[in-house]
Amino acid sequence: MKGTSPSRGCDEVAASGIKSSKMERVVFINQPEGKDMSIITIGIDLAKNIFAVHGVNESGKAELVKPKVPRDQLLQLIAKLPPCLIGMEACTGAHHWARLFRQHGHTVRLIAPKFVTPYRMSGKRCKNDAADAAAICETVTRPQ
Repeated sequence: MKGTSPSRGCDEVAASGIKSSKMERVVFINQPEGKDMSIITIGIDLAKNIFAVHGVNESGKAELVKPKVPRDQLLQLIAKLPPCLIGMEACTGAHHWARLFRQHGHTVRLIAPKFVTPYRMSGKRCKNDAADAAAICETVTRPQ
């Protein structure tokens, strides 16, 4: 339609209940002071330089949402987390990252991109890295 922006449908309620149209600036860590993060599943959208990370706790609530993680900080971020299930879309770089994450005690599953698409909440109109990371996080928990 003429006069509408392509991101019009992106004003979705984020996983933690805060409304935002600029997902790249949102960073949530929903935890009380002094309590360790109880993240059990992480979805990572891989790219060349900037990665999107989405982590949920056992009840499915977002505990870690980082839409922009530079390449040199990704391994440091994952190493700080307790061992958990990590999902990534299968691509040429995914095997390299999977080996590095396994060294830190994480379980890694690679998923074909065609299985992630149905779980993307915003559909095709609002495809972005943060939405992909959340969809990967949801997909990795489904049966094989």
